[in-house]
Amino acid sequence: MAANTGVLAGKTLFITGASRGIGKAIALKAARDGANVVIAAKTTEPHPKLPGTIYTAAKEVEDAGGKCLPCVVDIRSEDQVRKAVEEAVDKFGGIDILINNASAISLTGTQSTGMKKYDLMMNINGRGTYLCSHVCLPYLLKSSNPHILNISPPLNMNKDWFKGHVAYTMAKYGMSMCVLGMAEEFKPEGVAVNALWPRTAIYTAAMEMLGGGDEVSKQCRKPEIMSDAAYVMLTKDSKSYTGHFAIDDEVLSAEGIKDMEQYSWVKGSKLLPDFFLDVDANTLREQMSEGGATPAFGGTAGGAGPAKTFEAIQSMLSEDLVGSVGGVFQFNLSGTDESTWFIDLKSGAGSLGPGEPPMGADCTMSMDTADFEKMFGGELKPVAAFMSGKLKIKGDMAMAMKLEKLMNKMSPKL
Repeated sequence: MAANTGVLAGKTLFITGASRGIGKAIALKAARDGANVVIAAKTTEPHPKLPGTIYTAAKEVEDAGGKCLPCVVDIRSEDQVRKAVEEAVDKFGGIDILINNASAISLTGTQSTGMKKYDLMMNINGRGTYLCSHVCLPYLLKSSNPHILNISPPLNMNKDWFKGHVAYTMAKYGMSMCVLGMAEEFKPEGVAVNALWPRTAIYTAAMEMLGGGDEVSKQCRKPEIMSDAAYVMLTKDSKSYTGHFAIDDEVLSAEGIKDMEQYSWVKGSKLLPDFFLDVDANTLREQMSEGGATPAFGGTAGGAGPAKTFEAIQSMLSEDLVGSVGGVFQFNLSGTDESTWFIDLKSGAGSLGPGEPPMGADCTMSMDTADFEKMFGGELKPVAAFMSGKLKIKGDMAMAMKLEKLMNKMSPKL
């Protein structure tokens, strides 16, 4: 791993979203140099699924040899950001480094991303990064080696990274565009502005969520590869090292660190490429599935699309099921695997297939493909899907309620 050299001793880092994951790993790396760390995050009470608070992280920073100021900050609030920056300056005398790490993610298509979710991502990722940079810059300009480091990807304009989750991509690229613009804007003043992104998936609470469980860990690297790469970047001369969209293992390799296997959760395993690089989303889903994980974003495991779910339904069709339901259903699916399907539970032993039903539908259901699969797999209750707006029903509502019986039978088979 990248050795601590003590260069950050006495330096003050303001890190957003540092109560866990990559942000906390960077905080601990700097703490081993004897740095001052400001943890700017929202988590003050333990979350049932996400470990760590700003206070537990602060204790780890101090145990590692640093000084820490935990600040309750929602980076959507200008008042809270300004208050935290003022407290940091009062306590430590200034700010030398800003790490824009906080981020919100929802890998959902346009029809599944309402304005509340859209605004959340835009306000945290793009606006939050801009706001923290704006407020910290007067103090960074007084530092001898000032750095802004955004945990954001290269600006890859490949349409594959837009089509399945355009809102998230726009929000995340907002962070990267801050790098593109501010690096040039503040180059004359000697403020370095760079981006850092992982080559592979990093095992954090967010990755566990997107991978559908901890099975994805064996395809990931540890957060320490990002903190080591960040350390290398933050200890460079800010006047000469700016405007870079860096990849973690490339940064380390350039420093003579060739053993990347040390950062793997499971040595020798096939690693999952991260988003926004040169592997498309379908390939990522396939690799996650091959490794035993269940992708919780766009499409189905293995990239099979809704066909996999309908194949399972096909095996269950019977005259008894037709007798108990007695209706024809059409499913208009949106998102990554946009398509139309029908299930005829009104005649014979039942039938299904792609397209609209030949004799018309009694009930038409419209929803995102991923939510459709969750609903038939038992992860999303039809009533909850309907009430939350994820499921839209046109036609016979009573018939829609009958279909729930089929969904209940489907759950253990998907």
